[in-house]
Amino acid sequence: MTYTLRAFREDDAETLAALTLSAIRSVGSARYSSQQIDAWASRHPGPQRFIDRAASGDRIFVATGPEDIAIAYVLLEPECEGRGHLDMLYCHPEHTRRGIADLLLTRANDQARADGVTVLFTEASELARPAFERGGYVVTHRRDFDIEGPDGPVTIHNYAMEKILEKTP
Repeated sequence: MTYTLRAFREDDAETLAALTLSAIRSVGSARYSSQQIDAWASRHPGPQRFIDRAASGDRIFVATGPEDIAIAYVLLEPECEGRGHLDMLYCHPEHTRRGIADLLLTRANDQARADGVTVLFTEASELARPAFERGGYVVTHRRDFDIEGPDGPVTIHNYAMEKILEKTP
């Protein structure tokens, strides 16, 4: 299958919200408990979040399939003092392990460089960590923390990672 990368459009919001929850619930179960997944999923409030983030200046790049339907995305927050933040990288479970994350990370890196970013950082789940490592990110430390779940606080973890961006010639 051929994938296309493009900028977020408001009509993607519903699809991105659904694919985020699908990825968390489906793929997440490989490395996280059901309580952790429920708490993680509860932090993703819905489509308006994407519209608001794009309106605030965050850049969302979307991978689409043949019918221009979003199947994956990455969210890049604007740089601050040379540092950029990749806040989200999600792929619909039916499209994982096909190189889409690599394409999205490359696109985000290119945009970050164009914006003057010299360091990108993220907080990667167990599932996303390998994609970020393939993309040249290095783990700085494991982050163990509590998030509020439907039944109270739940301990979960991810990895603080960063990548130094080389300047384009």
